[in-house]
Amino acid sequence: MNILVCIKQVPDSAQIRVHPVTNTIMRQGVPTIINPYDLFALEEAMRLRDEYGGQVTVLCMGPPMAEDALRRALGLGADRAVLITDRRFAGSDTLATSFALATALGKIAEERAIDIVFTGKQTIDGDTAQVGPGIARRMGLNQLTYVSAIDSLDMGRRSIVVRRRSEGGVQVLRSALPCLITMLEDSNVVRRGSIQDMLRAARAPVTIWSAEEAGVEDPLKCGLRGSPTVVKRVFAPSPREESAEMVTVEGKDPARIGEAIIDLIFARDPKLEVALTATAS
Repeated sequence: MNILVCIKQVPDSAQIRVHPVTNTIMRQGVPTIINPYDLFALEEAMRLRDEYGGQVTVLCMGPPMAEDALRRALGLGADRAVLITDRRFAGSDTLATSFALATALGKIAEERAIDIVFTGKQTIDGDTAQVGPGIARRMGLNQLTYVSAIDSLDMGRRSIVVRRRSEGGVQVLRSALPCLITMLEDSNVVRRGSIQDMLRAARAPVTIWSAEEAGVEDPLKCGLRGSPTVVKRVFAPSPREESAEMVTVEGKDPARIGEAIIDLIFARDPKLEVALTATAS
């Protein structure tokens, strides 16, 4: 079985700062990590490999320093790592990123057909959750998003059964392979990685491709030129001046507690009560 995992190197969100003048994220001096959601995708891929056999390849698009994230993935147990890096990828939004990754995945598939592509549900620096579905759309793969568990995999029938979290509860879905799966957080326990894997990761070769080597034929679809999304401003929310208000309700009757909360909301926003009353009538 050939499994691909797309990961991203992101700045540690606990140490991100916003420039007070330009209102842009200050990345200088901020340590980078593997996007936390991608770790759950990597663990699920390795779990399937351990049970059914095969190979797990980790793919990343980013600057040359993103090789550190790939070696970290190798240290956790991945079999192979591929980095696509090129100055023409700089400034890519989700549309351009999905194009570059899908193109690289297509080249990998020329060597050996891909059975499953894994991604995290989203990245902590963008929070769009668009790259995974974008890759699936470009490659013509069935997409299973927000997956919390994989119940079964039948390589003979080439089908997979997953549990997907939705607004109405949990959906149990069966899909044919190949497919793309975006994994939810806490869907598994990420392994630490063995000493042997960590030693192997330090000396293992990482395949590095430029845009041309990854198969990108149209540079206008990459980077800023291929990105219709424009970020106008990034800013930190200003602290609220008012303090929290304590509401005391006698007893533990849920109805009385609910009425007290509604009265408080309407007291702060009288127009909301008028609008809701007009809608109800």
